[in-house]
Amino acid sequence: MIRYLRLMGAFARVSAQQELAYRANFAIGLLHSALSLATGVASLWIVFGQIERLQGWDFTSALALLGVYLTLSALNRLVIGASLDALAGLMGDIWTGRFDFTLLRPANIQFLVSFRQWRFLALVDAALGLGVLGVAAARLGAALTLARLAAFALALAASTATFYAVLLLFASLVFWSPGFLFTWLFNNLWQLARWPLGLYPGWLRLMLTWVVPLGLMTTLPTQALMGALRPGMMLAALGLAAALTLVASALFRVGLRRYSSASS
Repeated sequence: MIRYLRLMGAFARVSAQQELAYRANFAIGLLHSALSLATGVASLWIVFGQIERLQGWDFTSALALLGVYLTLSALNRLVIGASLDALAGLMGDIWTGRFDFTLLRPANIQFLVSFRQWRFLALVDAALGLGVLGVAAARLGAALTLARLAAFALALAASTATFYAVLLLFASLVFWSPGFLFTWLFNNLWQLARWPLGLYPGWLRLMLTWVVPLGLMTTLPTQALMGALRPGMMLAALGLAAALTLVASALFRVGLRRYSSASS
């Protein structure tokens, strides 16, 4: 365990050195973060400026969901998506053959492809997401109890694990079809998680719940914060996160056996 923590620290230091070499990226990253926050809040302001509730969601709960979405998006950009995109994205290791060198390293392959790339500018997005959650929590006032905060933290942890598992599933498909950008497809589908599940038509709501459970990743932590998440749903979320993680790891191992070396 300590060995892998040290490896993660080494990956983070190397990534920081690479990122600091391009200082203009910092300004661009700040602009991107500000635009993402501004468009998200403006959309909610426009919608809830006309109506008080929408499919059972008020402004505070929708704002909390936006905060969860921004926080998970930041974790994706920080390490999860950054690392897996380096494996399966455009000019990723599978495309270029650099994956051969990863296979030669004396460490768990899934760990290496999951945590080797870091983008620390995403910490700005994380701060903004937590700030939005803080505003939503402040609007709840006395209704926000320690029990709700604990349930929210647990649901957010389950959502983070589910997010990783689903993205690993998508990335693993590159072993069967190296020419298709599965991580790009995931990133585009993820945009749908910005809004509550109840706003989508029935077929899309079913897909975002049972096929690609992106909607659950943002909706369940928000419901926990608002005190609307039933204990049964919490247990289901934890079970789903554990099951998807096991399935994704198994699919990744099967994909490894299909990989043909770039030198063969």
